[in-house]
Amino acid sequence: MWMSLTALFSTALKHYRERADVSQEELAAVAGLDRTYISQLERGLKSPTLTTLEKLASRLDVKPEHLLQVPRGGGPRFPHDYHVREQVQISVSRGPVHGKLPAETITRAVNVAHGFIDDLYAGDLDVAAILGLRNLSAFIGELLAAAMVQVADGYLKANPHQDGYPDLLLLDGYGRSCWDRLQGHISDKAPFSPFEGGGVEVKATCGSVPSPAVCRRRGIERPDMGDTRINAMTGYDWKAHHRETNNLVGILWDFLERRPRIVAVFYSAEIEQDDWGKIVQPQEGGGKTTSVSIMARTGIEKMYQGWVCVLKQGGYAEFFNKRNRRDLLPS
Repeated sequence: MWMSLTALFSTALKHYRERADVSQEELAAVAGLDRTYISQLERGLKSPTLTTLEKLASRLDVKPEHLLQVPRGGGPRFPHDYHVREQVQISVSRGPVHGKLPAETITRAVNVAHGFIDDLYAGDLDVAAILGLRNLSAFIGELLAAAMVQVADGYLKANPHQDGYPDLLLLDGYGRSCWDRLQGHISDKAPFSPFEGGGVEVKATCGSVPSPAVCRRRGIERPDMGDTRINAMTGYDWKAHHRETNNLVGILWDFLERRPRIVAVFYSAEIEQDDWGKIVQPQEGGGKTTSVSIMARTGIEKMYQGWVCVLKQGGYAEFFNKRNRRDLLPS
């Protein structure tokens, strides 16, 4: 027997509201509704208008159609499953005037990115096996960047040039004026590398694990594709194609229940050239590798100090604290 749309909606609404750790009162306030009406919706006593459906979905960081389907598992959710740093805004370093971006632009985007991942896997598409670890890391970074644009309410825009800098353009008052001056010249790469109005870069890593031989000597299993990596992880860093990279959103992801999930996010607007190592050029005949710079220890420490959120379970906070010889992250 098929569930009615009202029954599907009521079940999904309660599920996603609780996963987002939002009370009925808070959800009602955002949607401009009465708390008793939210309660009636969750009990299947009322049905929403399409406008109300879109408002509720926006606040819960899900697509409107997901509120008319059997709820998905979705992996860890912000904020319920994460330690989250208390901060309202993050600073974006740029030329004459520093910009500001709501911190929740990053944290809310985690849920949206996980939704993107689940949409792919719902079609029995093993993204990890297709892409491999290196390409998958880049893909996870792209997913979070796309999710940040989705939740930023117009304050972020993807750089119109794939290899432009930064990845996401900050369109506050100053950034918008810079963007408006470039209308008619969007096809030109130079003004977007770098973009005068500033913005943020997004990089992802799944950390490093020992070689099979080292794992055997240590008596541990080396994780295969799809295996959780944290118990074998020995370090982490981020890579960039030039040493000017700053305003960096740094992701560490891992496999949880065979799917890639964002387990921690860091941010710093204080990365300098010396926080990146020398640029390593590809060897002649070395395939399609490109020049790359690996973040130095000083840069990793700055990112650690700017932690945004970390998964509560799994030992990730303990791993970062141990690697940085401090106890900034709650565990």
